[in-house]
Amino acid sequence: MQDDRKWFWGSMIRNRDNSLIRCWLFRCLALPLLAALVSSPTAAQCTAYVPTHKSNSVAAIDTMLDRVIAMIPVQVQPLAVAITPNGAFAYVTNSGWIFGSNSVSVINTANNAVVATIGVGSFPVGVAITPNGSFAYVANFNSNSVSVISTATNTVTATVAVGSGPWGLAITPNGALAYVTNLNSNSVSVINTATNAVVGTVPVGTGPVAVAITPNGASAYVTNGSSDNVSVINTTTNAVVATVPIVNGSYSSGPYAVAITPNGAFAYVANAAAGTVSVIGTATHTVIATVPVGTVPHGVAITPDGAFAYVGNEYSSTVSVINIATNTVVDTVNGVAVAPEGVAITPRNNAVRCR
Repeated sequence: MQDDRKWFWGSMIRNRDNSLIRCWLFRCLALPLLAALVSSPTAAQCTAYVPTHKSNSVAAIDTMLDRVIAMIPVQVQPLAVAITPNGAFAYVTNSGWIFGSNSVSVINTANNAVVATIGVGSFPVGVAITPNGSFAYVANFNSNSVSVISTATNTVTATVAVGSGPWGLAITPNGALAYVTNLNSNSVSVINTATNAVVGTVPVGTGPVAVAITPNGASAYVTNGSSDNVSVINTTTNAVVATVPIVNGSYSSGPYAVAITPNGAFAYVANAAAGTVSVIGTATHTVIATVPVGTVPHGVAITPDGAFAYVGNEYSSTVSVINIATNTVVDTVNGVAVAPEGVAITPRNNAVRCR
C-alpha cells in the first residue's frame, strides 16, 4: 500500500501545474481518483502525533505513507497530545509516573522541535485546546485539578478543582464548556471556560477514561473502562441519555479511548482489554462494527476527511490504520517506539493545496 501511495502522490506533485489537475484539497481530503487506480484506500496528507509512553518521545507519522518521519524527545512518560486549530503546535502531557515530570511539552510542528515546557499539576493526562486556539486544558490525575494554559505565553493562568482522578478532557465546538472525566469519582465535571468554574457534575459508569464531543456539540461520549460501556451525555441538560454496552463475550472490553467522525455519524472506541475498536452509530447508540487491532489499544483519532482512524496499540508498539468506509485495518505502522498512547492528527504544512 505504501508503494502505491508514494508513486501516486509523487506523480501528482510533479504534475500539479498540469491543466488537467485543477485542484487538490488541503483539508486532508482523500482523493477519489486514487481509489480507482489502486486497490487500497486513498491516503491523507496529514501528520499523526503519537506519544510513546515508555520511550519518552512522540512519534510523528506521515499518513500518506504510514511511516514514522520523526521521533521527538519530550519529558518522562508522555500520555496524551492535542494540536492547535491552526496546526502550528502540539501540546503533550508528560505524566512522569513515579518520576514526577508533571509538565506539558510544546512541539512546533513545522520542525518537530520542542519549543516550551510548562509545569502543571501532578500526573497530567488528558489535554484539549479551545477552538480559538487560545487555551490548553490539562487534566491532572493526582492533583484532582485542571490546569489552564495560555497558548500565547505558555503559562498556567488558572487551576480548576474537579473530581477525583481527572483523566480525559474534551471541549465543545463553541469553546464554552470543557468536559473532564473523573476516573475515581465515576463522574464528569463540566467547566465553564469563560469563568473556569465547574457548572455541573454528571454521574456516569465506573472508571470513566476518555470523552469526545460530537461536531454539533450536542453529545459527549464517555468511555467507562470498568463498566464496559459508553455513556452518552446531552450537553444541553448535562444528563446521560443513553448507555451503549461494549460487549466482548464473557470477557472485559475495557473501553479506553474515543473519537468521533467529522460528520458526527460514528464514534470509534478503542477497547484496551479486548484489542478491538467498537464503532458506535450515533443515531442509534448501538455498536455496528467491531474491528480487531493491536494489543491494548489506548488512543484513537480520525483524519479530518473522515476516511481513516488511527489507533495507538500500547503493548504492540504499533499504530493500526482503519478504513472507515469498510471498517477494516488496511495498514499497520511499525517503528513508533515503545507503548504508543494518545493520537492527534493535523494537516501537513506542505500539503498540496487548491489553487
